[in-house]
Amino acid sequence: MKFSEVEAEGWGELAPFVDTCLIPYTGLSGEEMPWEVTAALERLRDLMDLIEIPFKGRVVTYPALQYGGEGASVLLSSICSKASAAGFAYVVVITADHELSQEEVPECSLVLSLPKLQQEAGVKLKSAVSQSISKMWTANLT
Repeated sequence: MKFSEVEAEGWGELAPFVDTCLIPYTGLSGEEMPWEVTAALERLRDLMDLIEIPFKGRVVTYPALQYGGEGASVLLSSICSKASAAGFAYVVVITADHELSQEEVPECSLVLSLPKLQQEAGVKLKSAVSQSISKMWTANLT
């Protein structure tokens, strides 16, 4: 669900079930033409659908960090740290156009980077995303 769908009055009932915060990262430079921005947002939306739809009820999507550049990974890590402090057990950064690694965003639970996911030969994207999320959730159970 989107952050805008959560109301303060209902959060107490939802909070025990919504343990994962999704932080979209577009990483625009400002040099893109309007249609390129649209395409970037559509790629990110399509990737986010692989989490938001099958894991609805457990994941809340926060506003995207639209612009990147120097210091973006530090800002992302800071946002992840604050989301964790706010009560989310897991914070996932998702990007469609940037090769971003967990090491670059150390405060997040998981980075899902489409270019990196596509590098995994023989793995279907939907399956790779689903397995990554499930693995993150089950890793803390053991």
